Amino acid sequence: MSARACDPERGAGTVLAIGLVAATIGLALLVAPSAAAAVARHRVAAAADAAAIAAAAVVAGFDTGLGDDPCAVAALVGARHGADIVACEIDGLTATVRAQFSTAAGVVRADATAGVAR
Repeated sequence: MSARACDPERGAGTVLAIGLVAATIGLALLVAPSAAAAVARHRVAAAADAAAIAAAAVVAGFDTGLGDDPCAVAALVGARHGADIVACEIDGLTATVRAQFSTAAGVVRADATAGVAR
Protein backbone atom coordinates (compact mmCIF):
# COMPACT_ATOMS: atom_id res chain seq x y z
CA MET A 1 0.00 0.00 0.00
CA SER A 2 1.35 3.44 -0.83
CA ALA A 3 1.62 6.28 1.68
CA ARG A 4 -0.89 8.30 -0.32
CA ALA A 5 -3.67 5.69 -0.04
CA CYS A 6 -3.43 5.62 3.78
CA ASP A 7 -3.49 9.40 4.25
CA PRO A 8 -6.33 10.17 6.73
CA GLU A 9 -6.62 13.71 5.36
CA ARG A 10 -7.45 12.54 1.85
CA GLY A 11 -10.82 13.94 0.73
CA ALA A 12 -11.09 16.45 3.58
CA GLY A 13 -11.11 19.36 1.12
CA THR A 14 -14.05 17.84 -0.75
CA VAL A 15 -16.04 17.46 2.46
CA LEU A 16 -15.23 21.05 3.42
CA ALA A 17 -16.29 22.34 0.00
CA ILE A 18 -19.58 20.43 0.17
CA GLY A 19 -20.23 21.85 3.64
CA LEU A 20 -19.59 25.41 2.46
CA VAL A 21 -21.89 24.97 -0.54
CA ALA A 22 -24.63 23.56 1.69
CA ALA A 23 -24.25 26.46 4.14
CA THR A 24 -24.43 29.00 1.30
CA ILE A 25 -27.58 27.40 -0.13
CA GLY A 26 -29.16 27.32 3.33
CA LEU A 27 -28.40 30.99 3.88
CA ALA A 28 -29.85 31.89 0.48
CA LEU A 29 -33.03 29.99 1.30
CA LEU A 30 -33.37 31.95 4.54
CA VAL A 31 -32.77 35.36 2.93
CA ALA A 32 -34.92 34.89 -0.21
CA PRO A 33 -38.33 35.32 1.48
CA SER A 34 -37.18 38.50 3.22
CA ALA A 35 -35.88 39.90 -0.05
CA ALA A 36 -39.13 39.03 -1.82
CA ALA A 37 -41.14 40.78 0.90
CA ALA A 38 -38.97 43.90 0.62
CA VAL A 39 -39.43 43.97 -3.16
CA ALA A 40 -43.20 43.60 -2.76
CA ARG A 41 -43.31 46.46 -0.23
CA HIS A 42 -41.41 48.73 -2.61
CA ARG A 43 -43.56 47.74 -5.58
CA VAL A 44 -46.83 48.47 -3.79
CA ALA A 45 -45.46 51.75 -2.40
CA ALA A 46 -44.43 52.84 -5.89
CA ALA A 47 -47.85 51.88 -7.25
CA ALA A 48 -49.63 53.83 -4.49
CA ASP A 49 -47.42 56.89 -5.08
CA ALA A 50 -47.98 56.85 -8.83
CA ALA A 51 -51.73 56.34 -8.46
CA ALA A 52 -52.05 59.18 -5.94
CA ILE A 53 -50.05 61.53 -8.15
CA ALA A 54 -52.18 60.63 -11.17
CA ALA A 55 -55.41 61.16 -9.24
CA ALA A 56 -54.18 64.49 -7.87
CA ALA A 57 -53.21 65.58 -11.37
CA VAL A 58 -56.74 64.88 -12.61
CA VAL A 59 -58.24 66.78 -9.66
CA ALA A 60 -55.93 69.72 -10.38
CA GLY A 61 -57.20 69.84 -13.96
CA PHE A 62 -54.31 68.27 -15.84
CA ASP A 63 -55.15 66.15 -18.85
CA THR A 64 -53.54 62.78 -18.11
CA GLY A 65 -55.06 61.16 -21.16
CA LEU A 66 -56.54 58.49 -18.89
CA GLY A 67 -59.94 60.00 -18.16
CA ASP A 68 -61.67 62.56 -15.94
CA ASP A 69 -62.46 60.44 -12.87
CA PRO A 70 -59.51 60.70 -10.45
CA CYS A 71 -60.22 57.38 -8.72
CA ALA A 72 -60.62 55.57 -12.03
CA VAL A 73 -57.31 57.03 -13.18
CA ALA A 74 -55.71 55.92 -9.89
CA ALA A 75 -57.06 52.40 -10.39
CA LEU A 76 -55.73 52.29 -13.94
CA VAL A 77 -52.26 53.50 -12.91
CA GLY A 78 -52.21 51.07 -9.99
CA ALA A 79 -53.14 48.20 -12.29
CA ARG A 80 -50.34 49.13 -14.66
CA HIS A 81 -48.00 48.77 -11.69
CA GLY A 82 -49.48 45.38 -10.85
CA ALA A 83 -51.37 46.54 -7.75
CA ASP A 84 -55.02 46.87 -6.86
CA ILE A 85 -56.28 50.25 -5.64
CA VAL A 86 -58.64 49.31 -2.81
CA ALA A 87 -59.42 52.82 -1.55
CA CYS A 88 -59.40 56.25 -3.12
CA GLU A 89 -60.39 59.44 -1.35
CA ILE A 90 -60.47 62.94 -2.82
CA ASP A 91 -60.39 65.91 -0.45
CA GLY A 92 -60.26 69.16 -2.34
CA LEU A 93 -57.09 69.05 -4.45
CA THR A 94 -55.60 66.15 -2.49
CA ALA A 95 -55.89 62.47 -3.38
CA THR A 96 -55.22 59.60 -0.98
CA VAL A 97 -55.10 56.04 -2.25
CA ARG A 98 -54.46 52.62 -0.73
CA ALA A 99 -52.84 50.02 -2.94
CA GLN A 100 -52.40 46.33 -2.30
CA PHE A 101 -50.34 43.63 -3.88
CA SER A 102 -50.80 39.89 -3.33
CA THR A 103 -47.73 37.74 -2.75
CA ALA A 104 -47.23 34.10 -1.85
CA ALA A 105 -46.69 35.21 1.77
CA GLY A 106 -49.85 37.35 1.90
CA VAL A 107 -51.12 40.78 1.00
CA VAL A 108 -48.93 43.90 1.14
CA ARG A 109 -50.58 47.33 1.39
CA ALA A 110 -49.40 50.92 1.12
CA ASP A 111 -51.06 54.31 1.39
CA ALA A 112 -50.04 57.44 -0.50
CA THR A 113 -51.26 61.01 -0.59
CA ALA A 114 -50.57 63.58 -3.30
CA GLY A 115 -51.84 67.02 -4.02
CA VAL A 116 -51.60 70.55 -2.77
CA ALA A 117 -49.66 70.95 0.48
CA ARG A 118 -51.62 72.47 3.34
